[in-house]
Amino acid sequence: MCLATWAERNGVAEVTAYRWFRSGILPVPAQRVGRLILVDDPAASKDRLSPPAVYARVSSADQKADVDRQVARMTAWATAEQIPVDKVVVEVGSALNGQRRKFCGLLRDLSVGRIVVEHRDQFCRFGSEYVEAVLAAQGRELMVVVDSVEADVHFVGDMTEILTTMCAGLFGRRAAGNRDKRAITAAAASDCEAA
Repeated sequence: MCLATWAERNGVAEVTAYRWFRSGILPVPAQRVGRLILVDDPAASKDRLSPPAVYARVSSADQKADVDRQVARMTAWATAEQIPVDKVVVEVGSALNGQRRKFCGLLRDLSVGRIVVEHRDQFCRFGSEYVEAVLAAQGRELMVVVDSVEADVHFVGDMTEILTTMCAGLFGRRAAGNRDKRAITAAAASDCEAA
């Protein structure tokens, strides 16, 4: 494929990809053919990828039963897609910090060509695009089982809940402050009438 197509697929500006090629730091093999720069097709290299690793994660220890269900759903999906599963990595840890030893080990293991996750937010809550770009640059890929639209709808529901709670707390405090002021004013007014 041409360099511009590779750059678009990997979220890199064409100018940056061309600069990387000229300086010799383009993360994939490429060669100049006349005025065209051809990059090795990652689709052809997918056939050479090792069997994927399934990554399942929950946030807390009381959700451990859900990990088994996640693994079962992902291996069933891989079997339906005729993809052999080589490795299963299970972890209990937050997606908001970098304190996941098994997750980091999976990213460091270059023998794992594909990583299968059920939802994108189980892999990492924020910045998954960056992780995917790094994996693609290494000739590896992230496979998400559940459609991102469904996950986005779930995420939007969570955000709505959080914002509703925050707004209720904020406006509830303001209303309580106003009630206190009215009560003090009413008490002061009744003291003046009594005197």
